[in-house]
Amino acid sequence: MRSLISILDLTTEELDQLIETAKDIAAHPEKYWDRCAHKKLATLFFEPSTRTRLSFEAAMLELGGTVLGFSEASSSSASKGESVADTAKIVSCYADIMAMRHPREGAPYVASRAASIPVINAGDGGHNHPTQTLADLLTISRELGRLDNLTIGLCGDLKYGRTVHSLIEAMSRYQGIRFVLISPKELKLPGFVRYNVLEKHKIPYTEVTGLEAAMPQLDVLYMTRIQRERFDDPDEYDRLKDSYVLTAEKMKLAKKEMAVLHPLPRVNEISVKVDDDPRAAYFRQALNGKFMRMALILKLLEEAKANPVKEAVDTEGFVYDRVCRNPKCICQVEQELPQIFKVTDKAANIHRCIYCEQKD
Repeated sequence: MRSLISILDLTTEELDQLIETAKDIAAHPEKYWDRCAHKKLATLFFEPSTRTRLSFEAAMLELGGTVLGFSEASSSSASKGESVADTAKIVSCYADIMAMRHPREGAPYVASRAASIPVINAGDGGHNHPTQTLADLLTISRELGRLDNLTIGLCGDLKYGRTVHSLIEAMSRYQGIRFVLISPKELKLPGFVRYNVLEKHKIPYTEVTGLEAAMPQLDVLYMTRIQRERFDDPDEYDRLKDSYVLTAEKMKLAKKEMAVLHPLPRVNEISVKVDDDPRAAYFRQALNGKFMRMALILKLLEEAKANPVKEAVDTEGFVYDRVCRNPKCICQVEQELPQIFKVTDKAANIHRCIYCEQKD
């Protein structure tokens, strides 16, 4: 039995298999109507969500299963101080699989180690969002017909944008990928993604602050909103929130076959006038999210049935004498959670928290 915490938990071959299953679900939904009959999905959403939560619920219902859970932390025993680990143990008594969204980075990982059922990370703080990335991959494949030899522009909040981090990790495993990172300097891609993925695997990338100049070279433009909930300083949010707005005029600079993606919700970073452009794929992207979550639920439940034993943790390179200073890490609040770091670069003496991946 295993969980999905990071997109890196899936091999490239498994990503391709999930995409093919999702395409088959989209083409032949009747084949899957009772595949999860008598199975229950628990949706544990400790922060607000519309698309992710509803698409998980729709996915399970369309597979013939049922859904239970909560949509905000105040509706759970977390409001009474219950730990993530204890919540996961309790929910394991009532459901066959769970999807968790949490504002603390690393919370779904902690849940996966405590639970006796598969756990799906539905977003943890500004860290990871692997199922959104599955939706992104399916969308790119359906819109452009390939996942290789692409120039991908990522625009907006690259610092806190967990969807961006997961997409970079996934797409970096395909041939001929190049990234254009478009953001204000305050919201640049964090070092752990730049070093662990782009530089480590020699993926070409450029960092720019202007959208218009980058548009003509892009095959995919991935827009993100500036996320108010990730800012501790409201003045900084107000200063940066309108950094990039995609308009119909700017779309004239793009390739005719470019695809515009957005994890949604949008605020004002894409004009509604762009919605009618055939290259605007973000609402189709939301639908693709349901198909990919259906494929993922099937995969994890089938694996759990075949092998109910939880995957062992590889502890090689773990060290226990360091302290995580990330105030948004789950280790700052979870009861008796040990501080654990992993050596990611022995030569440079770089250690990263196993929960949030921040350097010590």
